[in-house]
This record gives sequence, C-alpha cells and structure tokens, in this order.
Amino acid sequence: MAIITKEISDKYALYNGDCIDVMKDIPDNKVDLGVYSPPFADLYTFSSDIRDISNCDSYEDFIEHYRYVVKDMHRITKKGRFNCIHCCDIPSPNGAKMIDLSGHIIKLHDEEGFDFVARHVIWREPLWVRNKTMLRSLTHKTIVTDASKAGVAGADYMLVFRKRGENETPIQNPTGFSHYAGLEKIPEDLKNYAGWTGDQKVNRLSHWIWQRYASSVWDDIDMSRLMPYTASKEEDDEKHVTPTHMDIIDRVIQMRSNPNEIVFTPFLGVGTEAYCAVKLGRHAIGVELKESYFKQAVKNMEIGSSNIVSDRAQTTMDFGLDL
Repeated sequence: MAIITKEISDKYALYNGDCIDVMKDIPDNKVDLGVYSPPFADLYTFSSDIRDISNCDSYEDFIEHYRYVVKDMHRITKKGRFNCIHCCDIPSPNGAKMIDLSGHIIKLHDEEGFDFVARHVIWREPLWVRNKTMLRSLTHKTIVTDASKAGVAGADYMLVFRKRGENETPIQNPTGFSHYAGLEKIPEDLKNYAGWTGDQKVNRLSHWIWQRYASSVWDDIDMSRLMPYTASKEEDDEKHVTPTHMDIIDRVIQMRSNPNEIVFTPFLGVGTEAYCAVKLGRHAIGVELKESYFKQAVKNMEIGSSNIVSDRAQTTMDFGLDL
C-alpha cells in the first residue's frame, strides 16, 4: 500500500506511507530541494516495520536499502538542484569503533548522479551531548580515572549534493538575507538593513548572516529550537531521538531554494523540514512511515501553515502537491 493516509493543503502535502512507494508517483524533475535526516543505520530502530530501513539486519543492508531512496531522489530532483542530508558518525554494533556514515552517504550519492559540493560541521557542546545521551565516556570523571576510555562529543554534518546538469532557475535573494536562524544576537546597527533594496554590497545585515551560513562550521545553532515531538513516542519504542534542529533546516532552505518552490523530505518525522519550508514561503511534500510521527507532524503543520510568507497564492492542484 503506497499511502496509508494523507493531509493536503495549498501549502503542503503530507503522506503516511513508505517513501519508496510514494516517490514512484512523483514526476521526474519535480522537486526543487530535497532535505532530510535519514535513519542512522542501526543506531536507532524506529519501528519493527519491515519497510523501515532503520530495521535492517546489518549496516551493509541499510546502505543497499538506502540506495533505492537516493535513486528516486535523483530522479525527482531538478537538474542542478540540491539534496541536503543531515547525518553523523555512528558507533559500530559492538561500540569498539566509529563508522564513517557520512563517507558512505557521499559515495552513494556520487554513484547515483549527484556531486558532493559542501559539508557543514555542526558543533555540539560536550556537556549537552552527555546530558542527552548519558554516555559515561563524556564525563569529566573519565579523564580523571582513565582517559583511555574518554569519548568525544561528535559533530553532526549537513552534506550538500547537487544533481548533475544545468540549473534552469537561478536561486536568488534580491534583497539578501534578513532572517537569521541561530544563537548570536544580531547587532542593533544592522537591523535597519532588513529588506534592503539598494546596493547589496552595502547590505551589512545580509553580509553578517551570509558569513555565518557560508561557514564550514556551524557553532551558533540553537539546540533548544525543536519541533514538539514527545507526544509521538510510543510505548514499544526502543529509543527516541530528538528531531533535527530547526536552525539547521532554515539555513539550508534559505540558501538552496527560492520562495514558492517545492521542498521534499522522504523522512518527514514530526515535520521539521516541512514546517520550516512553509514558514519560509516554500511548499512542502513529506512522507513518514511511522503513524505516530505522522500524526505529530500534522499537528505541527497546523500551527506553522498559517505563518507562511509568500508573494503569491497557489492552489493545491495548481502546484501539483497532491499525488
């Protein structure tokens, strides 16, 4: 069954089903931007569903199952446009070493027709990671008693891939950036440049934001800015991770798409990518296999959809969101 249920509006289309099945119905070269966080192999098992690629027998099986996602993402993404993948290094099943998941994702995308063009390293504060994961290796006590067992608060990565071919529609920001997603306080003397229509060489606010977004290291992400997600946890869940931080998704959408374009996520979760897309004036299509996550995403979108910033109205049928 391709679609279990769906929630459609003039700004977004959300599907509760298997992303492989749903993507079959999306026309070639339809999506302007793909952005998502895939299941991190067997680090987190989200469900016992045989269609859930986090529920694989081995890491090698995960990579082969994920290849089907990348193949279809390549087909539905427009030429010259981007897929942005949030990931991290993961421990081996016995915990003895780390697995370079990002490296395997890069190799897979290269084989399926994408060029790897950028990597943003997302810094994570060690105590924050310790409190979230309860890893003994991330306690100060470890370096006091036996530093050979000391761990590292590993970074997250946002990997940026471009589909080979010529982009037909330039991604433009005629008045630069005025929305900043991050922890730093915008200097008061720069706020007057919001929406600056003059010479962009003197748009100090946009330059200030761009310097942070274009950095290879994002150390100003607000880790507390998350979509509501705790209600989606089920009793039999083995583990539950927090959704992707909204600052990360906001930046990718601003940098890699135009207003009113389609942002697609094959792993919707509780709706972070779709919510951020709509809030920033884009249209969102998302697919989520797990019913409890899907229901939470629908609730989250009901909050966010009323705040869309768009320069023109579109109907669902005109934009072709309903598959």
